[in-house]
Amino acid sequence: MDLLENYELRNLGNLELLARQVVEGFIIGLHKSPFHGFSVEFAEHRLYNPGESTRNIDWKVYARTDKLFTKRYEEETNLRCQIVVDASSSMYFPEATDARKPYVNKLRFSALAAAALMNLLKKQRDAFGLSLFDEEVRTHTGAKSSTSHYRLLISYLQQLIDNPEHNRTTSTAKALHQIADSIHKRSMVMIFSDMFDQVENIEPLFSALQHLKHNKHEVILFHVVDKSKELDFEFENRPYLFIDMETGERIRLQSNQVKEQYVQQMAAFKEQLKLKCLQYRIDFVEADIQEGFHKILQSYLVKRNRMGT
Repeated sequence: MDLLENYELRNLGNLELLARQVVEGFIIGLHKSPFHGFSVEFAEHRLYNPGESTRNIDWKVYARTDKLFTKRYEEETNLRCQIVVDASSSMYFPEATDARKPYVNKLRFSALAAAALMNLLKKQRDAFGLSLFDEEVRTHTGAKSSTSHYRLLISYLQQLIDNPEHNRTTSTAKALHQIADSIHKRSMVMIFSDMFDQVENIEPLFSALQHLKHNKHEVILFHVVDKSKELDFEFENRPYLFIDMETGERIRLQSNQVKEQYVQQMAAFKEQLKLKCLQYRIDFVEADIQEGFHKILQSYLVKRNRMGT
């Protein structure tokens, strides 16, 4: 698992440093990907669009990459991005079995992914805001691109990591309606959530996502899960005590008694999520916490490129 091999997640004590490491590793990886041509200077450049003035083309970069980039300036209006993180108790799964060993849960994964995205946005002089929700929106900031703003948002994410809470329930649909009402300029909205409060009835969620789309926002939905446990139910065949982290409800059962039905239900739920996202032109990205961050950063770049900025 590259996530734990490359980044020390024991306590995520320096989220800013970890975010920078994730982004630097990703930029190096761009050289070996379909994005080849972005150089480490891409923070200050954008791809040249045919028909534009050639006055700002960076010919030195062209000589190295054989691609046309134009220099970007502070006064240019760039992308606005709102990063939305589910901070309900289910996002703290899995809990550490041994606090001395490195581990990652859905909240830690989402926080570091959000921090890495903000680092990348800041490099490109794009504006970014942060929204944190459980039953309702608890934190919501406007979009800015300054370093002081970046550090403030990092501190909000760090507080979530450092202060896990049980029995904090979720209302994703309600929170997304609140966020849609709060963002007044066209933005890219990136949502990190396990969506598990929507398993029984998915329609309220898509009413809220339609609200965002109606306001002309572009939306990426990162479905954050521990795939092996939460979708594939990979537990040994022995009795377990399962505890709902949001309600505290407890149930004791033998894992194989429910595995087949559980896996079918979760597969059907995920498929419904994907089909609805396709219908509403929302990017759906499976974000398995065991797989690292490259897929997330690449999804942002693809969407950004599509938005024509």
